[in-house]
Amino acid sequence: MGSTAVETVLAFVNTRADGTGRQESFGDGDSFTAWLAEYDEFGDEPGGETVATDADAAAARELRDALVTVLLAHSGDEESLGEPLRRAERHLRRAGSLYPLATVVTAGGVELASTQAGVERVFGTVLAAVTTFARSGDWGRVKACRNPPCHFGFLDRTRNGGGLYCSPGCGSQVSMRNYRARRRQEG
Repeated sequence: MGSTAVETVLAFVNTRADGTGRQESFGDGDSFTAWLAEYDEFGDEPGGETVATDADAAAARELRDALVTVLLAHSGDEESLGEPLRRAERHLRRAGSLYPLATVVTAGGVELASTQAGVERVFGTVLAAVTTFARSGDWGRVKACRNPPCHFGFLDRTRNGGGLYCSPGCGSQVSMRNYRARRRQEG
């Protein structure tokens, strides 16, 4: 479940609107319900699809934003360190107690699974994926892009684990902004 786990985490965190035209997937209950219908790994309610409310969408945004803060910390983003990171970690601890997980043992292996139904199952599935991937020892390689308008989650596949941006384009944007800022200060 290692690669599936990271894919689950990234599918959840990469739902924010940004300047590239990506739309907010958790804007309200209807958009969250539509997003859930696209992803099999979160599982439908027995007998139908999971229907989310506006409050569920707000809870999803809070969970996602806490995870993005942690992923930014993995990227070494100084603005996410300190109090923002402590708040995010507190929120994730609280989420861990609200959405308990169970150990599922089969002949094929062992995995964590959510014990709840509905939207709570979705949140538990995300936390199970985080836990599973973290246990692999590569949790620090799941990062958020340090380009401020982006913050897209990605798996850092660089040899030394030093990747900071989700794509070369984001790295170029940051370099160009820094260059222009230096030029303004010089002139």
